[in-house]
Amino acid sequence: MDTRALSILLLLFGVTQASPLMEQVFDGVFVSEPEPVDITTRILETNNGSSEIFIEGDLLFPKTRNALYCLNNNCFWKKNSNNIVEIPYVVSSEFSNFDKSVIANAMSVFHAKTCIRFVAKSSQTDYISIENKDGCFSYLGRTGGKQVVSLKRDGCVYNGIVQHELNHALGFNHEQTRSDRDQYVKINFENISPDMAYNFEKQNTNNQNTPYDYGSIMHYGRTAFSTQPWLETITPIPDETVEIGQRQGLSKIDVMRIKKLYGC
Repeated sequence: MDTRALSILLLLFGVTQASPLMEQVFDGVFVSEPEPVDITTRILETNNGSSEIFIEGDLLFPKTRNALYCLNNNCFWKKNSNNIVEIPYVVSSEFSNFDKSVIANAMSVFHAKTCIRFVAKSSQTDYISIENKDGCFSYLGRTGGKQVVSLKRDGCVYNGIVQHELNHALGFNHEQTRSDRDQYVKINFENISPDMAYNFEKQNTNNQNTPYDYGSIMHYGRTAFSTQPWLETITPIPDETVEIGQRQGLSKIDVMRIKKLYGC
């Protein structure tokens, strides 16, 4: 190997060792992502020790509604006369310009693929406030008034996590709480602490005639709430090798569900 090639290799090695983040292209843009762990693990690690009280790891109390079913649609955001769902938002000044660009890029995928539009708040009374609080979390669906979506700077400001929490705010719960989940995954309660088992309760969901999505951005990883990091709490069935808990971004079925739910 000549000295020039060796120098390039050493330089690349130094760069990879110096940075705890990885750059990847997703939907045409470079996004910084954490080390290759699933979203659930990243969120639960970040939320550990938070002063908030959660259901399913990152949903704020009170849990007053279901992910995909809502009486009179009062907990969904409204379409305007142009068939666009505008969701006003503000972003805390605590976020850096880079943080804001990650959030904007994550939002842009909703804009490109659905009728959802996150728009800067003006005089609207119902809006999302994206804040640097102690964890990654959101309320479920539209709650009215100021609605906090927390993206702690140290742990949450990544493309997949931003989209995960925004999808909660749209009204979507975690995939493995679907009413029909037992046909697709086995919950290994023996590997879950009894006081954490409530996080795996099934919901009476309207699944919109869409298939179960192992690749959903809303799906738990295999070891979520495990008593030991190597023990599986969720096993896909009938094929145990199916990947779950991806972290890249909205799946095709996630997009389809948003469009169906909001009539895009």
